Amino acid sequence: MSTPCRPIVIGIGNEFRSDDALGLLVARELRRRVGDSIRVLEMCGEGASLIEAWGPSDCVWLIDAVRSGSPPGTVHRVDATEARVPAWFFSSHQFGVAQAVELARVLGRLPRRLVLFGIEAGEFKEGIGLSDRVLHSVPELVTLIEQELAGEVAA
Repeated sequence: MSTPCRPIVIGIGNEFRSDDALGLLVARELRRRVGDSIRVLEMCGEGASLIEAWGPSDCVWLIDAVRSGSPPGTVHRVDATEARVPAWFFSSHQFGVAQAVELARVLGRLPRRLVLFGIEAGEFKEGIGLSDRVLHSVPELVTLIEQELAGEVAA
């Protein structure tokens, strides 16, 4: 019998860099919807802090703004438990999300399940508020994460 998963949602971003605030805003909306039933964190995306935030028995959903060349507002999902993180999974830090995940994989500190969600960003300029295309994709992303969390909690 496997031990139950302890879900953690980590929203990453900087609310003063337009679309980079995406992960923080999604985390806040999820926290509003799920209350204390699931651990929800807001982080800046610095890699070492991310590795410390999850434990080896956790299931982690990580949300960040990304830049892959897709149209702004495109929702991306990467199961980092099974595959390497694509280089386009953006971080504004030198040692960010992709580097943290791959280092954790090498060190045996990868969560039992790690799913990365991102919305293709349009802008990372200084300022508060998401661009229109990114903002319109937020409800879809919140729904996708809620569905995955519900499936995990029910399992």
